[in-house]
Amino acid sequence: MRIAVLLKQVPDLVEDLELAPDGTDVDREFLSFVLNEYDDQALEEALCLKESAGAEVVAVALDEPEVDQCLYTALAKGADRAVKLGGVGEGWIDGHRRSAIFAAWLAEQGADLVLTGVQAADDLDGQLAPLLSARLGLPHASVVVHVDLNGAVALVRQELGGGAAAEVEVQLPAVLGIQAARQAPRYASISRIRQVQQAGGIEEVAAPPAEGGPGYRLVRLYAPEAAGHAEMLTGSAGEVAERIVELIRGKGL
Repeated sequence: MRIAVLLKQVPDLVEDLELAPDGTDVDREFLSFVLNEYDDQALEEALCLKESAGAEVVAVALDEPEVDQCLYTALAKGADRAVKLGGVGEGWIDGHRRSAIFAAWLAEQGADLVLTGVQAADDLDGQLAPLLSARLGLPHASVVVHVDLNGAVALVRQELGGGAAAEVEVQLPAVLGIQAARQAPRYASISRIRQVQQAGGIEEVAAPPAEGGPGYRLVRLYAPEAAGHAEMLTGSAGEVAERIVELIRGKGL
């Protein structure tokens, strides 16, 4: 059983984001990048399956900013292999082109199960898993919160709207979009990550030729417009209460 987990680095949303001069991307020069939180969940679910079913876990990512760190972390957590696909160019890569590159690599390498995050913070498109399944001609399920393996079948639990859930059987090989793992992503210590770095272990290969361009073109990004302001009220409880009453009366309420 081989499980491929597709990983992606996204800008750290804790930092202040600035737009690039042309307005079609954020300024990436001084940004820090972190592993997409849903991909981290996908990695954890794959590692849980490895522990329960003896699967081989292969972490795969495109050669994007700070991607080595997430691949070394995946190895430190328990992934068996880490693969970096180079030659993809610079700048933001949308889910359509990303799916074409990953699908071309998976068609060559093969996998019994492909896990990816249900979406990413930098596009919220949520289409990578279904696009991959369409390109590879494989069954697909998304918004997955638990996976069990039973021979050539994956028993999948999906979270639906309104608090409902569904349990389905998916014939392997298949592609799953993971929303949450069965448990919180495990921690990899700095010392363990450094050990992995010193040992090497990232397989750097050229991304295979992939047919198909981006599914859409980003025309322009805009910073949010300031529509008002916040006033912090200080003083005693009585003074704050008087100021609240004054604000309410000032609005004619």
